[in-house]
Amino acid sequence: MHATTVGVDLAKNRFELAIREGEGRVLRRERLSRQRFARFFGNFPPSLIVMEACGSAHYWSRALQAQGHEVRLLPAQYVRAYVKRNKTDAADAAALLEAARCPELRVVPVKSVEQQQLQQLHRIREQLKHTRTQRINLLRGLLREFGITVPVGLARGRSAVREALECADNGLPDLLRPMIAETLQEITALSERITRLEATLTALTRPDPIVQRLLELPGVGLLGASALRAAVGDIQRFPSGRHFASWLGLTASERSSGERRRLGRISKQGDIYLRTLLVHGARSALCAAAKAQREGRALDRLRTWALATEQRRGRNKATVALANKLARIIWATWRYQRPFNGDWATHATSNAAG
Repeated sequence: MHATTVGVDLAKNRFELAIREGEGRVLRRERLSRQRFARFFGNFPPSLIVMEACGSAHYWSRALQAQGHEVRLLPAQYVRAYVKRNKTDAADAAALLEAARCPELRVVPVKSVEQQQLQQLHRIREQLKHTRTQRINLLRGLLREFGITVPVGLARGRSAVREALECADNGLPDLLRPMIAETLQEITALSERITRLEATLTALTRPDPIVQRLLELPGVGLLGASALRAAVGDIQRFPSGRHFASWLGLTASERSSGERRRLGRISKQGDIYLRTLLVHGARSALCAAAKAQREGRALDRLRTWALATEQRRGRNKATVALANKLARIIWATWRYQRPFNGDWATHATSNAAG
């Protein structure tokens, strides 16, 4: 247990520090530049350093841990409640000291360089994908002004734009044709960059046994497995599958009082990107299960339950429910290092009977 606790309000160039001895009041404040901040803790005795889990927090956490300090990252949305009066850098640093006293605040684990590397690859891919979508929508709207309809979808849209450029008598002005052709080339280049980035993700995660085990689950592909691996880190910090699903924002929001319990829609807390990948994966798994049922193929318990839920509650609610269940299956598969089995309950019962 360190006697000194330091609250650090991170910034780009100026860092605000609040230093406390034991459980007393703030005894010292410092306002340091980036260069002085790096040197300050090199000469400071080993202490508990509290920071918000924000931009550059994981980098500085690794650097401070290497100097012998204990680092605790706290969720920024929970630290806000401890800020007194006006929000300033000094007030934020002092609020971190107060928040560090609360034993119920869950600490954000410090990410390794490998985890952050995977996360940044995902962010680059998302940015490339959004840019590509903007470009194809730009061409779709532009051509519509001249009576040329471009169908929805990347592949069909590119083909339609190419056909419009090849047609000489469709009313498209000659001045716009080279500009449209350049934009189409940009879309092709963005698609190639996305393909190369996905190949890099595949190469990085191929030796990872956890990612390979997650890939066996329905609705979990390369993007979902690698993004979960980068964001979660240690699955042992979640005591149950429900805690993991709640962390992803896939459990019902609750507004209960007294003896009346009110459960609403999913909370949508946590990482939007991870939740989006799981919901899209669940939708894909649901469509594949429906196709298998139409073709008369056998379905396991998980897919049978998903289709029954769709019949009872509708496609969208069934998709979210399946995403919730997949999150719990991911937790169990990851934590207990067991292969996926869609008939797990039946399998366990038959083993017990045997």
